[in-house]
Amino acid sequence: MSQPQEPPAYGCYRHPDRPTYIRCQRCGRPICGDCMISAAVGFQCPECVATGARQTRQNEGVYGGTRSRNPQATTLTLIAVNVVVWVGILLTGGYNSRLFDALALMPAGRCGSVAQPDSFYPDAGRAVCEAMADGRWLPGVADGWFWQVVTSAFTHVDVIHIGLNLINLWFLGPSLEQVLGRGRFLAVCGLSALGASAAVMWLSNPQSQTNGASGIVFGLLGALGVIAYKVHGDVRTILILLGVNLAYSFIGAGISWQGHIGGLLAGALVTALIAYAPRESRRRFQVVGMSALAVVLLVLIVVRALQLA
Repeated sequence: MSQPQEPPAYGCYRHPDRPTYIRCQRCGRPICGDCMISAAVGFQCPECVATGARQTRQNEGVYGGTRSRNPQATTLTLIAVNVVVWVGILLTGGYNSRLFDALALMPAGRCGSVAQPDSFYPDAGRAVCEAMADGRWLPGVADGWFWQVVTSAFTHVDVIHIGLNLINLWFLGPSLEQVLGRGRFLAVCGLSALGASAAVMWLSNPQSQTNGASGIVFGLLGALGVIAYKVHGDVRTILILLGVNLAYSFIGAGISWQGHIGGLLAGALVTALIAYAPRESRRRFQVVGMSALAVVLLVLIVVRALQLA
């Protein structure tokens, strides 16, 4: 019976005359006993340890930029903005609030009833509405109220609606900001909101009002899925969570599945641009990619607004 052969030893990359079976866990180069430095997992060579130390001193993020010193601060700020807007809407009439009408997303304007604020005239145009004694025109994006594509993501009335959105935002936000950094995390949130609004503009009833941070929440779910896939994490749990939320979006009454789908796709796409950017031109690739996506979403919104006008 032949004896099993040991794998060949390699010369240390710094001391070629010293055979070794140990390789750096970071770069893979052979390292001898004098060159190996204990790391969190295995051993690293002096150059990789020095590189890691520089990155730590510079506080460099995994996907570029700088790490957030307090990744909870941004999410808390977003939550605070939502709560302030929500309180303002409740104090001014809830669903009948002029503030709500100004902030919620409506692709095209509609003619509301003065006597019955919960009712509206679906077939009345602006000229007819303004000539009616009971008519009150509620402007939409097609009337030039383009800010609604952003402000709608911070607009809530129902306590359960805002509660669920802010709870999800709290659980998803800090962990993603810790990975992406503050600037890139905000880019994911902003583009998810725009993606949700673009989908609502094209797929929803033009006279319907859409509000809530659900587009951002679904964008963060998409971002989390991309990051988990990138690092070979447990994607199945995220897919199950996403599937349940999407199913509820289509089954539940009065839920904007359009905004959820738009936010999900935009959040996943922008995160893919961030996570898979080539290392040698990472920042430029990310900035150009995110800017191009923002332009595409804005063009879609403007084109649809012009059609509805």
